[in-house]
Amino acid sequence: MDDRSFERSEALLAREEAAIGSAMKIRFYPFVVAAARGNRLRDADGNGYLDFIAAGGVAQTGYGHPDVREAIVTELDRSWSNMHCCYPNERTTELAERLCARLPGTFPKKAWFGTTGSDANDCLFRLVPIATGRPRMISFVGAYHGQTSGSAALSGHQTQARVGGSAAVTKVPYPYPYRCPFGPCSQEECSLKCLRFIEDYALNAVSPADQTAAVLMEPMQSDGGDVLPPENFIPALRELCDRYGIWLLFDEVKTGMGRTGRFFAFEHSGVEADAVSMGKPLGGGLPLSAVVGRRELLDADAFALYTLGGSPVPAAAGLATLDVLEREQLIANAEAMGKRLLAGLRELMREHPLIGDVRGKGLMLGVELVRSRESREPAGREAAMLAYRCFELGLLVIYCGLAGNVIEMTPPLTLTGSDVDEGLATLDRALTDVESGTVDPAKVERFAGW
Repeated sequence: MDDRSFERSEALLAREEAAIGSAMKIRFYPFVVAAARGNRLRDADGNGYLDFIAAGGVAQTGYGHPDVREAIVTELDRSWSNMHCCYPNERTTELAERLCARLPGTFPKKAWFGTTGSDANDCLFRLVPIATGRPRMISFVGAYHGQTSGSAALSGHQTQARVGGSAAVTKVPYPYPYRCPFGPCSQEECSLKCLRFIEDYALNAVSPADQTAAVLMEPMQSDGGDVLPPENFIPALRELCDRYGIWLLFDEVKTGMGRTGRFFAFEHSGVEADAVSMGKPLGGGLPLSAVVGRRELLDADAFALYTLGGSPVPAAAGLATLDVLEREQLIANAEAMGKRLLAGLRELMREHPLIGDVRGKGLMLGVELVRSRESREPAGREAAMLAYRCFELGLLVIYCGLAGNVIEMTPPLTLTGSDVDEGLATLDRALTDVESGTVDPAKVERFAGW
């Protein structure tokens, strides 16, 4: 695999650099996609790759699933597009019904549709204060909720720091046991310290409880570094919110639709959500997002609509995606293959001192790289080199985290055991090459990543 050529890809990248603004780019290596099928991608030079990213958690059923494709083509022939806000269509209504049925809870539910996860979280930002009569919200440091003004204001990620926040949003520490903001502690202690901060500081001194409408969290942070909160955190947060009459909302844009081994990731905690935001895989690869939650939230007296939100073709793809997830038992597969991949990553940790921590659920996993396990100094440059070396060897991974030192893996839920073994073998070789100093750091200089 070391003799791969990227001549055509580099030429296309040069054209793209001249024509498309850098504001919409996060790049890790010179990859230009030319074709995709199943769990594999091919670049413009004909090189093949095993995909451990799934287009950022979008390709839940793999690329080009025939049932999803058929649903798209059928709906295209029936109804190319329409503005659901004025002219409702059957596919979108059925999708709303099925999503409402999926959300745990006996309270009346409704759905709302947009085109991106950013739209969905922006919808929450706009509607929650109106629906509750409380003007404030709480979100978490490290959270990435989107690119619109409202979703960016809810975010606590460094890429959104220049956008500017909102006086109505208070950011609190996310329970991150490997790097607890309150100092070294156990998993349970990390949760308790973060919860105490929310109650004693946020709700007491910054965002008074009787003015706080909701807490919004990712049940597992993605771009913040694939951070998995301790098991005791979400149930305790639910109890805290209930005590003060505060809604608990989950951003399931990336963690939802089976990625963690449950349809919604928050279901691992056994709690109920007042609302969830969805996106990425929802439209089967086409632009579609949703908010599913309490009826009083989504009936709030405010305009929150998009011309293409809930268009029939993406909705049809979403229905087909739900069917494939159920019929092919892909959620169970995500849980099984995730355990296999996690176990393999922990074995690699024994052999490679560059790995400081391995974590995740289902097929959403993070490998945190450090220069020293004692100091836990983030190895951001090494993460960039590792992602690049994996690319050269035919495996697509990316890196994330507030220090850019976490290798993220979110493969399609159609991942097989042989795919897992192949990916682990490639990662093993790439880690060896980075640790031995045989990867030229100059290769990654033009790829800024996060």
